[in-house]
Amino acid sequence: MSSSVPSHKRQKREDYRSAHKEEGKAELPKKKFYRQRAHANPFSDHQLSYPSSPASMDWSTHYPKFVATTDDISEVQNIAQDAGSQYVKPMLKEVEVADIGCGFGGLLVALAPRLPNTLMVGNQTGMEIRTQITEFVQDRIEALRQQHSEQGNYQNIACLRANTMKFLPNFFRKHQLTKIFLCFPDPHFKARKHKARIVSTTLNSEYAYVLRPGGTVYTITDVEDLHIWMVKHFDAHPLFERVSKEEEQRDECVELMKTETEEGKKVERNSGNKFVRCFRRLEDPPWVD
Repeated sequence: MSSSVPSHKRQKREDYRSAHKEEGKAELPKKKFYRQRAHANPFSDHQLSYPSSPASMDWSTHYPKFVATTDDISEVQNIAQDAGSQYVKPMLKEVEVADIGCGFGGLLVALAPRLPNTLMVGNQTGMEIRTQITEFVQDRIEALRQQHSEQGNYQNIACLRANTMKFLPNFFRKHQLTKIFLCFPDPHFKARKHKARIVSTTLNSEYAYVLRPGGTVYTITDVEDLHIWMVKHFDAHPLFERVSKEEEQRDECVELMKTETEEGKKVERNSGNKFVRCFRRLEDPPWVD
């Protein structure tokens, strides 16, 4: 089947992206040269690369300023590798925040200066499935790093192309994350498509696995039916409890996901509703002998 994008437009986009990378431009990339369909099928074979385990994941290329030097290595805690796995450069910090479905990276960029010492990774359906959108966010982050090189800002955010509906535990060890954002996910309106929603009984167990006790899952959508679905599934999970409305109002991250994501801004322009709910990861129950 031929592409719906005229060949001359497609070539223009490819030329722009190639030139942007080769010249190492510090100007922010333009969205019109990275256009792609709004959603991707999470069950398709996207020929993704992913680590065999969290210990095999090399974060050094994504956060070069946080790579441990020879002098630092003795001070870095919990740097473990699977026996026989390839060498992975040790990091001074672990990734603690995941924006699952980061789109064009608005939330990541907003969070970066507010959580300067926290490593954050963004993704679409978990680490951006859509190739061109991933490339846009990566180029955006690189441009911001160049623009703020003297201050060293935006070194703590990155974007990966991956599918966390399949591979989340391959990237993050148990209890590694402190925050997970699920912002304006695909609502999959048809009942037969509900299995593709980013919140489900199975996926919530995976979020509970990688999220440390006391950590938070943030959800926001402009679709009330999806909001009800997400609340229902998190309420039913034994390892999550609702965060009170008072706590949500005090949490700066809640306001940022309302106002800084591209979808949030679009909903605002259209005077739409935003449905927010946050959930706290509970302590693991004691083992019964």
